[in-house]
Amino acid sequence: MTMTALSINLNKVALIRNSREGNYPDVVEHAKVCIANGADGITVHPRPDQRHIRPDDVRRLAALVKPIDTVEFNIEGNPFAPAVGSYPGFIELVKETHPDQCTLVPDGDDQLTSDHGFDLHSSAEQLRPIIQQLHDLGMRVSLFMDPDLEQIKLAKQVGADRIELYTGPYAAAWGTEQLESNFQGHFAAAELATSLGMGVNAGHDLNLDNLAKFASIPSLLEVSIGHAFTVDSLAMGMPKALQAYKALLG
Repeated sequence: MTMTALSINLNKVALIRNSREGNYPDVVEHAKVCIANGADGITVHPRPDQRHIRPDDVRRLAALVKPIDTVEFNIEGNPFAPAVGSYPGFIELVKETHPDQCTLVPDGDDQLTSDHGFDLHSSAEQLRPIIQQLHDLGMRVSLFMDPDLEQIKLAKQVGADRIELYTGPYAAAWGTEQLESNFQGHFAAAELATSLGMGVNAGHDLNLDNLAKFASIPSLLEVSIGHAFTVDSLAMGMPKALQAYKALLG
């Protein structure tokens, strides 16, 4: 079974910071705590409205993580997001900060959070040159996808190195009769992606209750967790919360 990496999404720490003036809590200082307690990666999702992570956060986190060989930096976001004010545009920010992995997500400014994967029937031709550009810069590219087998085949065709399975519906099905069929859909999607030569990541609403079952998917390489991790950190403290999540991943 593949060892699943834990990447901590720090968006919610930035959201708390943005509710006041100043830089408290400091996103970078919290990243240091995560890394010191075993996080395998740091994830951020900088949006044009800067509702949580800001461009300078991305730059500072890139500088923190780059010298650490055992930790990856993952930037996720809408590849078509343009420059707005101090936001340089998503792809420009990625090119500037050069993460280990860039996760492309089809979210709009009006979405509260990412809630669906790419429809590659309509987006493939736009994505193909962007993926190639990121490959030319030496980055691994992951596409945020629903567990739709036909769409996953298209992800391979446009050049994705990995997919990130959108796990929101899986989390919503927890404790219901729909859970097993939902889980099996993700399991089949992961198997297909692996058979096509792509790696498999997952994220959205994974938590201490539902993570272990999802992590039983043998080919799962990475999970990105932020919202639930931040909530658990309030109750448990960040080091203990991180260790609890790591324990579920083996």
